[in-house]
Amino acid sequence: MGDVALLKKQIVSRFNISGFQIRSEASVFLAQQIAPLAESDRKKWLHNIANHVQGQNLNLPVVEKRHIELAIKEANNTGLEDNESVFSVISAFDVPKFRYCEDKKKFLPETGKKGLLPGPDAKSEYIRDRYQMLWQKTSRHEMFNTSKIVLNNNVKRLTLRKIETLLSTSKMNEVVILGLLTQLTEGKFYLEDPTGVVPIDLSQTVFSSGLFCEGCFVLACGKYRDGTLKIEEMGFPVTELASSSRAFFGTVNTWGGRSKSLLKYSKNLAELEAKNSEDSIVFLADCWLDNPIVLDKLRSLFSGYDEFPPVAIVLMGPFSKMNDNIYSLRGRFQALGEILASCERLKMETDLVLVPSCDDPTAANILPRPPLPEFLVADLKKRYPRTVLTTNPCRIQYCTQQIVVCRMDLVTKLCRNTIHFPKSGQLEDHFARTLISQGTLAPLHPIAMPIHWNYDSALSLYPLPDLIVVGDPCQGFQTTEQECTVMNTGSFPKSKFAFKVYIPSSRTVEDSQIPDE
Repeated sequence: MGDVALLKKQIVSRFNISGFQIRSEASVFLAQQIAPLAESDRKKWLHNIANHVQGQNLNLPVVEKRHIELAIKEANNTGLEDNESVFSVISAFDVPKFRYCEDKKKFLPETGKKGLLPGPDAKSEYIRDRYQMLWQKTSRHEMFNTSKIVLNNNVKRLTLRKIETLLSTSKMNEVVILGLLTQLTEGKFYLEDPTGVVPIDLSQTVFSSGLFCEGCFVLACGKYRDGTLKIEEMGFPVTELASSSRAFFGTVNTWGGRSKSLLKYSKNLAELEAKNSEDSIVFLADCWLDNPIVLDKLRSLFSGYDEFPPVAIVLMGPFSKMNDNIYSLRGRFQALGEILASCERLKMETDLVLVPSCDDPTAANILPRPPLPEFLVADLKKRYPRTVLTTNPCRIQYCTQQIVVCRMDLVTKLCRNTIHFPKSGQLEDHFARTLISQGTLAPLHPIAMPIHWNYDSALSLYPLPDLIVVGDPCQGFQTTEQECTVMNTGSFPKSKFAFKVYIPSSRTVEDSQIPDE
């Protein structure tokens, strides 16, 4: 405490020389931030932060705590351009929306305000937008442009058709259709696209890898006879690298955040990313704050990382196992704040990102889910100012890398709703292929996975990010498809307190665990 009091006097004196009056709360906060540093580093940081405050052009010469917080963030980003940031969290409700224009053969940004309660047309629009996205990347794939197949010594070209072409005839061989797998009547499956609907026969179908659920778009090959498409082979729409997808968006920022251009192309951030080889991001799910054992393991995790602070620690809900009421849960977050208050280096260098689950209070079971309410975590934020409340799902940008985080029982839901469970291969590979082929976090019927129609773009995985993080209670895993890493954290308590650590510089995932004492 003596160090903090002495530092506070130095801070007040430094700002007075610059013609500023600094609030007591702001000076104490800054003193706490720089106290763990060596004497020479303290002076350098104080000088940099004072200069950044001067650059904020304050209306009054009074420095508040928020001015210091902004100055620290800007000082961390020294050498970057105004809209470049090393680490940022993007709300699902701030994700830009794009719609494919067939005339211009590119995606154009949608403008205008969106609401949570749109008109009935919004439901068909978001499904149509998904179809258009999948159609454009599938139709230009070499399979349908240059590829040829050999059947009975005859060379033939594959043709991707729409359902209206089937409805105009009674017989057609070698049909390839991209359509939505749906049940219009119970027990009877159909394929649907914007031009029509056709009943399908799956009795002789061979399924490719993936988890095929009602609500998925599928690529079906077969024969059309007497009003029914007899499917011989069913697969998913083709996948493609993010670099290929981005060519149809231009340089506009498709990810979200302050920058007008996509930070994927930033040379400054690419250099920082390569340079900061020790940087890491920690992910764990099922942070039951009402469980004393979980809270004790979190204390061990935070104290361990206080020596080597990661860029961020991402905690996913539910934050209560017993479905606490909101007043009890507020006390749980206060207890978490008391644990974090003693972690001085974490408080200065690490963001704490809280991603709610659909079981956390005050929001319906619909994606995207809004952040936890401010009043629930007010005490935590006082003790740990770098707490970030965000949506579920959310997007994270670290230097040039793009990360999607979703707390949902996605693996479980896909396995429960699939019409054909794969007989071979690893479950994680089937799961990853399903998400990446569909280009969305919600490849299910809206009844199985309700979403806000106007914010379907927040669930989009097209173009592919660098990392997809899912918080599902089933066993944790990581796999790679089309240079995109798909990772499931598993449940922190159920996996004997295991969690995942992502190393951005090497794009690798490490398994970690809190040891038994």
